[in-house]
Amino acid sequence: MPTTTSGSPQSFDPAELIDDPHTVYARLRQAGPVHRITGTDGLPAWLITRYADVRRALADPRLALDKRNASPGGYRGLALPPALDANLLNMDPPDHTRIRRLVSQAFTPRRIEELRAPIRRIADDLLDAVAPHGRTDLIASYAAPLPITVICDLLGVAPADRQDFRSWTDALITPDPAQPSRAKEAVGSMLGFFTQLIADKRNHPADDLLSAMIAARDENDHENHHQDHHQDRSGAEAGGEDRLSEDELVSLVFLILFAGYENTIHLIGNATLALLTAPDQLAALRADLGGRVGGAVAELARYDGPAPLAIRRFPLEDITVGGVTIPAGETVLLSLAAANRDPEQFADPDHVDITRDATGHLALGHGIHYCLGAPLARMETEIALTALLDRFPHLALDVPPGALRWRPSMRARGLLALPVRY
Repeated sequence: MPTTTSGSPQSFDPAELIDDPHTVYARLRQAGPVHRITGTDGLPAWLITRYADVRRALADPRLALDKRNASPGGYRGLALPPALDANLLNMDPPDHTRIRRLVSQAFTPRRIEELRAPIRRIADDLLDAVAPHGRTDLIASYAAPLPITVICDLLGVAPADRQDFRSWTDALITPDPAQPSRAKEAVGSMLGFFTQLIADKRNHPADDLLSAMIAARDENDHENHHQDHHQDRSGAEAGGEDRLSEDELVSLVFLILFAGYENTIHLIGNATLALLTAPDQLAALRADLGGRVGGAVAELARYDGPAPLAIRRFPLEDITVGGVTIPAGETVLLSLAAANRDPEQFADPDHVDITRDATGHLALGHGIHYCLGAPLARMETEIALTALLDRFPHLALDVPPGALRWRPSMRARGLLALPVRY
């Protein structure tokens, strides 16, 4: 187990962290607010576990996301080419502010709300396909294809290209040690795909989010073209406030597809499992599905969200959390999973209660890096659960809960399969 606040960092037991993370995080949270750990990549980091500290840290401008603020040798992550790495998860203000403002022009509440009826149609079509069989793996047949279809429709990705994308994301999120080149190949394939997709949309714009983002990038580019060219600035910083470099545009498409797909699969899958293992809560939700599903999704996200950890951060200066000083440049991990089950914030946190006011849960972040796609992910999950429970009144797990297997990842909390019968 990790040490608390001093001594040499201890390793996680990866199996325990994947199969039963909430027990591990509860032990850490009770032992102390900050822990020196060795991550599954073998490198040291500081883990923050309590709700008040995690919430404060999520909004602390002294904790940077830009990897250039990391101490040498203190961070090893997925090596992405610049055209995929220039994304919001690696950025701080002012670049983060500029890009988030640009994408929010296209990612409007109205555009999201217009997706409600199409999402319900997609959900119903997927359930039509599995209904005659009496049993299915709900991840493969429903929780995965629903968000990939929605995100690809939103961006304007052709149906023929969607299966490729799913295999690429799988290669990145759970790399196969027996095939070390697969992740690198997936990155190369994605980069080529997104570059070509943007070129096609630029030549043939349509009524989709990607066309709107390209228009926002190109219009701002054109408007700012006449600005002062004598200043020595380039790329993302060139030409004024509202400018999106081509690398930033490609990275943004990558992030929307990758995060929008991956987080929503796990949100739907984890929520369904939580309900199937809490029959009283499932019955309460069925009794008032229309009235309770919104609150239920918030509670289910709190209970077992898709991301146990926020994206790593690097202090710009020495900071003190819970009486522990963390040196500038070291890697800081914020445990959303531990914070969301902190009994100081949520009574009886290890039990699902769909009537609980889960406002303030951190499953989708907090502060300026709050998940841009959160309203879409919530709506997809509400619709997915509503359609599923409407269609299958006798839905039940088809294996004992202990037989379920989780993705072998510290950063993603999601089922490899969810066998159900109905």
